[in-house]
Amino acid sequence: MTRIDRRALFASGAAAALLAATGASLADTPKKGGTLRLAVPRDDSLEQVARGAVFDTLTEIAPDGTLRGELATGWQTDADACVWRFDLRSDVAFHDGTVLDVADVVSVLREVGRAEALTPDSVRLELAEANPGLPFLLADNRFVITREGQGVTPLHAANGTGCYRVERAEDDRNFLGRKVAGHYKDGTAGWADTFEIIVIPDARVRAEALRDGYVDVAALPEGDDLKGQRGLRYHPSESDVALAVAPQVGMPRQIGARRALDDGRIAERWWRA
Repeated sequence: MTRIDRRALFASGAAAALLAATGASLADTPKKGGTLRLAVPRDDSLEQVARGAVFDTLTEIAPDGTLRGELATGWQTDADACVWRFDLRSDVAFHDGTVLDVADVVSVLREVGRAEALTPDSVRLELAEANPGLPFLLADNRFVITREGQGVTPLHAANGTGCYRVERAEDDRNFLGRKVAGHYKDGTAGWADTFEIIVIPDARVRAEALRDGYVDVAALPEGDDLKGQRGLRYHPSESDVALAVAPQVGMPRQIGARRALDDGRIAERWWRA
């Protein structure tokens, strides 16, 4: 990393003091606390991961590929998979303190079909064509639940129900999220106190930032700049690198494979060991 690059990282507030690798073995049980830092290229990675931190969807695809509820506690459909009912959590609030309302969910589901509230905690959705895979579709971050149908941009004003609220953000540059106290996922997700994403366009600079401890995880599809580096782990493999991970980072035994960045869920699934 050049001297200018180092100054830029510090001046932007994107990097803290040098992080020394602990060398400790990783526990299977996630550990709470600390800051987890991710370096990404200038593509859609920052928005993808920030969305996963700030917003929730009705359903979620777990790292092992199974489907589970997120804002939905359950769902059912008719024999033709055209009419669906989704039951909603009742203990959810947006980061501005507003309680999740069934109308917020209806606003999003109207992008898919005819949606209406059945009760304060349930929604009916009628599709024009049968879709047995609808719950998997609704796990995509295109269908994050926003307040009153608001957009997800600009990032600094994003207001979701996810594990992390926005503390600082600049589109295409950086993001800092802080864990929401008393979140409904406490004890199951959102292990780091703060989560930071730093856009570093040059892959060589991202590699050096990881080597020097400025970040904990780097998106490095090239991978050559870290060959032979002791202690690092690679996903999905050293010969086919998408992510390089420092030894002080804990992550699930299985990692979501739909996208390289753990399906955009790194913020809530990974931790500092």
